[in-house]
Amino acid sequence: MQPQNDYKNVCYPPGGVLLWILIVLELLTFGIALVVLVFSAKEAPEQYHASAAHLNRTFGAINTVFLLVSGYFMAMVVRHFKSGDNRSSVLDMNWAMLGGLLFLVLKGFEYYEKVSGGFTLGYDGFFNFYWLLTGFHVIHVLVGLVILLFVRHSIKGHNAQLDDVEASAAFWHMCDLIWLLLFPVLYLLV
Repeated sequence: MQPQNDYKNVCYPPGGVLLWILIVLELLTFGIALVVLVFSAKEAPEQYHASAAHLNRTFGAINTVFLLVSGYFMAMVVRHFKSGDNRSSVLDMNWAMLGGLLFLVLKGFEYYEKVSGGFTLGYDGFFNFYWLLTGFHVIHVLVGLVILLFVRHSIKGHNAQLDDVEASAAFWHMCDLIWLLLFPVLYLLV
């Protein structure tokens, strides 16, 4: 009987196979875009470096902390839900969502700073990558927050399924991971 359970765990990962296909495709998309960014930066290193110097590394680092702490609380949501502690799951979900909201607020300040400085889409190659990559990531965070809100509601109503909780956690961790790829390349390496 044990080999059958191992087979089930491989073929049915937390959140389901289709979600993991989506996650892999998203990571590949961002990864390919980052590789193209790095190669583009090699074509005009001074220009890319000068443009990257206009990014607020402090904001980027703080946003990294917001998402990592949020990811920790999301992991705790799954842990508490599996143990039947819906109250703690909801509380941890609130903290996870707060981390995502704080990320968006700070990213909004950063966007305002860039637009005010004239560093908009079309300014140069670096800022084209910056706006497209971070904007696409912001959309993922927004979608993730909507998903978390619905799952939080179902946990609170005692009608949540483990698959839904795990799927929302997997999507949320994907947002964390994408930011962990974007932050060093955009803010530190280019």
